[in-house]
Amino acid sequence: MLHTIAAFDRIGEENAFAVLARATALAARGRDIINLGIGQPDFQTPPHIVEAAVKALRDGHHGYTPATGILALREAVARRTLATTGVEVSPDSVVIVPGGKVTMFVAILMFGEPGAEILYPDPGFPIYRSMIEFTGATPVPVPIREENGFAFSAEETLTLVTGRTRLLIVNSPANPTGGVTPRAEIERLVAGLADRPDLAILSDEIYDVMTYDGEEHVSLLTFPQIRDRLILLNGWSKTWAMTGWRMGWSVWPDRLIDKVRKLAVNCWSCVNAPTQHAGIAAIDGPQDATAAMMAAFDRRRRLVVDAVNALPGVSCRVPKGAFYAFPNISATGWQAKKLAAALLEEAGVATIGGPDFGVLGEGYIRLSYANSEANIARAVERIGDFLAR
Repeated sequence: MLHTIAAFDRIGEENAFAVLARATALAARGRDIINLGIGQPDFQTPPHIVEAAVKALRDGHHGYTPATGILALREAVARRTLATTGVEVSPDSVVIVPGGKVTMFVAILMFGEPGAEILYPDPGFPIYRSMIEFTGATPVPVPIREENGFAFSAEETLTLVTGRTRLLIVNSPANPTGGVTPRAEIERLVAGLADRPDLAILSDEIYDVMTYDGEEHVSLLTFPQIRDRLILLNGWSKTWAMTGWRMGWSVWPDRLIDKVRKLAVNCWSCVNAPTQHAGIAAIDGPQDATAAMMAAFDRRRRLVVDAVNALPGVSCRVPKGAFYAFPNISATGWQAKKLAAALLEEAGVATIGGPDFGVLGEGYIRLSYANSEANIARAVERIGDFLAR
C-alpha cells in the first residue's frame, strides 16, 4: 500500500450522508422535507436493548474490553449464527467492531495494494470502491443488472477473476437495489472459485433478515469449501434499528483472526462496553420488534413499488430484500443525480442518484422505504407532480 498523504485523495464518500446534511439544513429553514434517502430504520431501538446498555453503565462497565469484544457477546453472535445459518462458528473467530464499515475497511486494507485487483458489486455500497482505491488496488466492478433481478451473475463474475484478483466482495440482500441472489447462482459462484483457493471473499450480509415473498437468504458461511477464506460482515444497525450505536460483528477464518485482533489493538482498542451489553440483549432478547419492523417494511415496499410504477417514465422492479427500491428513471429524460438534486431542492424529497453507487447506477435513483407509509405516499405524489411539470 502507498503510505502517502496522496492516498487520502483517493478516498470517496457515501453521498447519502451529504444528502442527509442538505435535507436537514433545508428542514431547519422551515422546508417540509420527506427523507427517502438515508438507509436507516425509522424505528426506535427496542426498549429492552436500551435498558441493557443503561444497566451496564450503572453496573460499572466503563472500561476497556478485549479488542475482539467481550466473550459473552461473541458467544451470543455464535449462537445467532448457528440459529440463522445452521453453521457452528467459534466465538474465537468472531470480532466485534465499531460499525459494519469497519469490517469492509479491514478486509479491503488486508488484501488491497498496488497491482492487486478487488471485485465489488456495481451498483453497490459506495464504500467498497472508495476503500479499494485508497489501498492502491484496482477496483473491478461486478455488474448488478436489472434484467437479472439485481442479482449477480456467477458466470459473469467468474470471467472477471484474474491472477491479480485478491478479494471478491458479495452483497445479498443488496444495497442499493434490494436484490437477492438465489441459491443456485451462489452455488455456481462457489463451485467456480474452487480453482482459486487463494482468493478471499467478503460476504456483506448486513440485511440477512430482510427478505420478502418467501425469498431465501443464503449465507456464504454454509459453504465449507470456502470457509478458510471467507470473511462475514454483519451487525446490529439494520436488524435491531441500532445505526447510531455503531456496532457490527464479523466472522474470520483462523489464518486471519490474529491479524484483525492486532489491527483492532492499534486502531480502535475495543468497542464501547455498554453497547456490547446492549448487543447481547438484542440477540438473546425478544425479537417482536424486529418482526414488526419487517412487516412494516413489507407493506411499505408494496406501496412504494405500486406508486412509483404509476409515474410517467418510471419503472420499478419489486425488491426482494433490504429496504430500498431502485426505480429506473431513464425514460424520464433526466440524468439520475440531477433528478435527485432537483427532487430535493424543488420537491422536498430526498433520494440518492444511482451513480453514487457506481457507474452502472446511471438511469436509477434509490428510494429508502424506511419511512412511514403516509410519508412515502406524499413523497411519490410530489415526485409525480415534479415530473409532470
